[in-house]
Amino acid sequence: MALVVLGGLGSSTVGRAEEPRRLGYDLRVDIPVTAVAAGTALGLSAASGSLAGSCRWCASNGLDDAVRDALRRNDPAAARTASDILAVSSPFVGIGMLSLAAHDEGALEHAPLDALLVGEATAIAMMLNGISKVAFARERPFVHALPEGEKGATPSPSDNNVSFFSGHAAFTFAIATSAGTIAQMRGYRMAPAIWGVGLPLALATSYLRIAGDKHYFTDVLGGMVVGSAVGVLVPLLFHGPVSERVIVGGVPVQGGQMITVSLPSPL
Repeated sequence: MALVVLGGLGSSTVGRAEEPRRLGYDLRVDIPVTAVAAGTALGLSAASGSLAGSCRWCASNGLDDAVRDALRRNDPAAARTASDILAVSSPFVGIGMLSLAAHDEGALEHAPLDALLVGEATAIAMMLNGISKVAFARERPFVHALPEGEKGATPSPSDNNVSFFSGHAAFTFAIATSAGTIAQMRGYRMAPAIWGVGLPLALATSYLRIAGDKHYFTDVLGGMVVGSAVGVLVPLLFHGPVSERVIVGGVPVQGGQMITVSLPSPL
């Protein structure tokens, strides 16, 4: 006799040459992790200045000084405003392009999960950023350049010693790399465009943090590395593609394609 195992694919997949790959997830885990990481990041952002206190990393170095001299704008306020605008726009760009990519594949149902996974990676990156700011208490470059008696007269003295690492860099790189990684794992045709738009946006934001005299080069580099590492590794390690279900005699098992198993018929 012959036992035929049929793939348990939904009717929406019929006729598609290459269905976007499904990613592993567990909403019972992913939603609480995202919420806790985001809440911790917001709390640390609000309290990091008071928690950090006076600077513990107050000295500069030759590399940071050279890059600051080369890139700092004469009007740093404009660069700071531009960096804020780009950072605020980055989640709309990253998640928006992921949704467009899903729509392009005829699989818009993937868009909410894609957005959650980008949010999860970004929230974890920003939680690490908040911890780092409190732990290192690095003096910002524009504060370092002030005479000692004027440092307490900055617009926000509690923000003076939270320079390492750059939150703007970590935020934008986490969004860009998580969106690109998810698009790549899904197999979206628009994946190169998502990388091609997200990374330049993150780089521009990072440059403007130096141009605005809010961060040293090593602050920005640290944010780029942490944001990128979390943005790539969280999707890869915890949300990799999973096989479709198949049915064997009405019982779901793991697999992907139609399988035919031939067994000897009884005499």
